[in-house]
Amino acid sequence: MDLSTIVLLLLAAVVSGAINAVAGGGTFIVFGTLSLLGVPPVMANATSSIAQLPGYITSTLAYWSDIRRLWRHALLLVVASALGGLLGALILLALNNAAFRALVPWLLLAATALFAAGPWLVRWINAGDRRMPEPLVAAVQLVASIYGGFFGAGMGVIMLATLGLAGDSDYHRINAVKNLLSIVIAIIAIAVFISGGIVSWPHALVMIPGVAFGGYGGVWVARRVPQPVLRAVVIAIGVVLAVYYFVA
Repeated sequence: MDLSTIVLLLLAAVVSGAINAVAGGGTFIVFGTLSLLGVPPVMANATSSIAQLPGYITSTLAYWSDIRRLWRHALLLVVASALGGLLGALILLALNNAAFRALVPWLLLAATALFAAGPWLVRWINAGDRRMPEPLVAAVQLVASIYGGFFGAGMGVIMLATLGLAGDSDYHRINAVKNLLSIVIAIIAIAVFISGGIVSWPHALVMIPGVAFGGYGGVWVARRVPQPVLRAVVIAIGVVLAVYYFVA
């Protein structure tokens, strides 16, 4: 691995960790970078999951004051996330690279569309007092976690929309829980990927410190940048990458 590749991976990792901490969707960056470097799609996805974990941890620590107030309400979601992450990772192991590659742009489009509709969904829920009960939110989170274990790119995007179904309109509370659940899904999926031998460790080890740094710094950015700007950035990234994978 030459110096230019290392620098590219580190830059992608820092940006990815920051975007994941801010709104989710940063995995698009790492997955895309690994693909451009010639890493096979299934391995790129598994390696991205390894690299993203430190960023989830540091961004959760940056939200620690929120997590301490919310953790009791998140227990059912944690269980759903663990189960979903396991199922999704096992599904990925069952696919070959060609089959997974064909699904990638559609997965990116679906994640981006759901994230774009997130604010509208929350307003619709609150306007009609349509807040979902906790067991139903957990069931939706189970489905989101299956996606997260299967394809990490866009996991945070989907969970922000999913958690909004509970009727909480505070972005930072939702984001704090999203980061916590991302850790659970990632740990379970990573265990499956390691056991399946589909991780590119040289790439992962280069990116890990960059993602950790970006994850902690991203929360600082999230508290100071207007939420519409954050959403626009993530939506733009999702659309661009979906188009890239459709034409590549």
